[in-house]
Amino acid sequence: MGRVGIRDVADRADVAVGTVSNFLNHPDKVSADKAQRIQQAIESLGFVPSNAGRQLRLGVSTVIGYIAPDVSNPHFAEIAESVELRASDRGVSVFIGNSHRSREREDAYIQVFEQHQVRGLLVSSHEPIEERLAQVRRRGTPSVLIGQRAASLDQPSVSIDDVSGGRQAMQHLLDIGCRHVAFVGGPLGIPQVSARLAGASEVARGSGTTLEVINMPDRTVRGGHEVGEALLQRHAAQRPDGVFAVNDLLALGILNAVATGGVHVPREMAVVGYDDNEFAEASLIPLTSVRGRHQGFGTAVMDLLFDMIERRPVEDIHRVLEPDLMVRASSAGIGSI
Repeated sequence: MGRVGIRDVADRADVAVGTVSNFLNHPDKVSADKAQRIQQAIESLGFVPSNAGRQLRLGVSTVIGYIAPDVSNPHFAEIAESVELRASDRGVSVFIGNSHRSREREDAYIQVFEQHQVRGLLVSSHEPIEERLAQVRRRGTPSVLIGQRAASLDQPSVSIDDVSGGRQAMQHLLDIGCRHVAFVGGPLGIPQVSARLAGASEVARGSGTTLEVINMPDRTVRGGHEVGEALLQRHAAQRPDGVFAVNDLLALGILNAVATGGVHVPREMAVVGYDDNEFAEASLIPLTSVRGRHQGFGTAVMDLLFDMIERRPVEDIHRVLEPDLMVRASSAGIGSI
């Protein structure tokens, strides 16, 4: 049997095709008796309405596209969840594209979403992307850049103050007595990475503390474990007594490697991560982390996108949220344990 169409439903319910269309799009225009017959016909035939057809009739899409660099990272999964919850409140669905940090995959998803005439785009990227989004905007699709403040005055963005986050992490390590801190992360050309390093460096300079930079572009547990193993190869006196990792996955990999290798965390090495993902608190040694996500993050992102879609005036299209430091056992205090 082929795909059931709207005409099949009309024949089964013994109503006009236009009545079925009204039932799907303007139910208030259909009498209770006809509505009941149409609903029964839909259920018995297994009819699935065509959203594409509805979009053509109404001229409005009910889909938002979200491009994330790595949905296996809990940070981006949490963003997607918060965005979806707010989208549901607005009666729209979110289609997610995982770019795997690939410029080519980003471009492919942008093209696919444009071809499907999504109502708007949400984009988290580690690549220069504002010019590409400007081209999409000129063709009629608004977008919001997530996770980094846009450089362009015309590109809406919702981000975290990563410089402040870097300051908080570094100041905390100094406050608990660390004097040789390592910043771990990369590539350093990524805006979020460089901003977190800038904040940490500012505090280090002001206190005369040594800040070692370990460039680790693989921002995963595997990359963190590699860094941890390398630190274990050093003489104990040459190891940092504090580590600030650019995200939680790196931090958890480092923490696991050094603790397994016999280093006491935090007495011999305090560890701080960033993002405060779901695994940070659940780790065997609960991880101190800079919380970049906010309960209202998804709301801020979706509301800004709909301001753009509906062309409402916005005082500031660059919304920057302040992060919070969540202190846990991985940095509970050197010398106090």
